[in-house]
This record gives sequence, structure tokens and C-alpha cells, in this order.
Amino acid sequence: MDAALEMRIIRDPAVYVMGRQIVNDTELERFLADHGVSWQTDTEVASERLCETAGRVCYMSFAKPRPGGNATYLGHIKEVGHGSVLEHAVWNLLFTGVSRTLTHELIRHRAGMGYSQLSQRYVDESVAEYVEPDVIAGDPELHQIWRECVAQSHQAYMVLAEKLQAKYTNEADKTARRKLARQAARSVLPNATETKIFVTANARALRHFLEQRGSRHAEPEIRKLANVLLDVLVKESPNLFCDYRRDPLSDGTFEIVTDFRKV
Repeated sequence: MDAALEMRIIRDPAVYVMGRQIVNDTELERFLADHGVSWQTDTEVASERLCETAGRVCYMSFAKPRPGGNATYLGHIKEVGHGSVLEHAVWNLLFTGVSRTLTHELIRHRAGMGYSQLSQRYVDESVAEYVEPDVIAGDPELHQIWRECVAQSHQAYMVLAEKLQAKYTNEADKTARRKLARQAARSVLPNATETKIFVTANARALRHFLEQRGSRHAEPEIRKLANVLLDVLVKESPNLFCDYRRDPLSDGTFEIVTDFRKV
């Protein structure tokens, strides 16, 4: 916390896994029985089981699966580019400690991803939280310039919000007055303002995000998020995401690469 400016500076994003799938084993067994086959996979991860089930439905290949288990099966799916199978694995994620600059880029990923973002019309931004780019944070002179500019914008927001609430005296409802004030006052807040965004996405869309935003050509903040997200996803579903590797970059971040791009 910066006591002088009453401003919290954030430099690293966080990812929370808010929800993941489960498999309805009873219905899976009923389907197999109805079609006269028995089948078991060697993974207990729901996302991996569902993707393998979906892929095997395409060819009804339950009766004589090839050796190697789920990892080999999903590895082959990625190798041949049968990406639609990966759309059946879904996660609910919450990203925090990210700037509005980042979310402007994030929401360009539309296919297979849904969003619910913190509303500046309803949420009071008087508690100052801002995301500072590493390239600025690492230079004392640039950091001071950035800090002063952000503090000035924040102070302007505070004054505007207060004066606008007083201006809307014709609004009897206090909540409506606050909303009208905040939606106008937010116009002075910088892109560095911290935000929170809830994301629901399938594995194919997440892979596309990792490859696009984990690239050396991506903006550094969103590349940091992609790397944090990769750690989460590898833990959640190694057979879907363990093909990715990292190459170090000169700015201290890492590029995310895979042999199975654009699955």
C-alpha cells in the first residue's frame, strides 16, 4: 500500500478456478450398455474423460481402444488437429489484479469464452487499485511520473463523484444517484485501473488464448496472465495442456509455445 497516495499498486495477476465439470457416470454407463460396449479410461479428470468420450463417439471406438490411455488419446487429438473435441471441456475462472487495458484485449476472444466484468457504474472506485507495467515499475523516474499521474486521475474521480452526487438532487433514490455519478466520474480513470473479470471458457478457446497472448508479440501484462493461467490449467488437466513449454524472453516474461498450434 502506498500510504502517501492511498493507492495500491498491483503488478501480478491472479487466477481462481471457480468451477469445473463433473462426469455423470450413471448416464455414461447407460449409454455404453445401450450400445453393447464396455469401456474405461485411465483418467479421473472430468475434462479429460469428457473430451475422450466425445472423440470416441465420433467413431464409436469404445470397444477396441488403442493402448496408451487418455494421455495418448488426447495427444493424438492435438496432433491431428481435431480441436472440436476439446470444446467439451469447460472451466469457470476469475481473473483479478488485471488492468482495463488487459480486459480490452481479453474480450476480443469471443468464440468459446463468456465474460462478466466488474461494473464501474455500480462499484465505488474510491479505493485506488492500479496495475503498473513492469517496464515503468523498474525505472524510478518513470515510476514516479506514473504514480503522480494515476494519483491525479484518482483524485479527479473522487471529486467528480462527490460533486455529481450532489448535482443529482432530483433523483430520490440514493442508489440511482450513486450510479449516475460514478458512470460519469469513471471517464477520468486510466486504463491502469484494476478490474476483476469472471470467465467461462472451453479448452479449445483457452488453448487459442494461451498461444495468442503467450506469444512474444503479445502485450507483456496479458502475457503474464497467460503464464499464470497455464500453470492453473496444467494442474487442472495435464493431458489437455501439458504439451506447452516456455521460452524465456528478455523482459523477464516467458513465451508459451507448443508443437500443436491452432488445434
